[in-house]
Amino acid sequence: MTPFGEAVRKLRERKGVTQKEMAAALDVTPSYLSALEHGKRGLPTFALLQRIAGYFNIIWDEAEELFMLARGSDPRVVIDTSGMEPHYTALANRLAGQFRFLDRDAVEALDAILERARKSG
Repeated sequence: MTPFGEAVRKLRERKGVTQKEMAAALDVTPSYLSALEHGKRGLPTFALLQRIAGYFNIIWDEAEELFMLARGSDPRVVIDTSGMEPHYTALANRLAGQFRFLDRDAVEALDAILERARKSG
């Protein structure tokens, strides 16, 4: 499940609606909505994000947070290392190959490293 999928599920549970009810209201199939919640589909369109925010009648700040979660929830990530030094490409490929085997502590440590790099760069 992606962060976006988890947020949609929580909103849906808070409103007390099923995936089938929500899908009908948004004019999408229940299987698409299920796949979106489980991270098996790519990012939703901006129009669908707006319909989701409207469906839940959420305030702007909460809608913006939902949109940010969507942008960071693409389950199929591509890292373009073209033009970079070879060890960058090697690291990206190694990470892609081993990512699913990392435990939570390792993922949190990598996340902290990336946050520090973002702040310093």
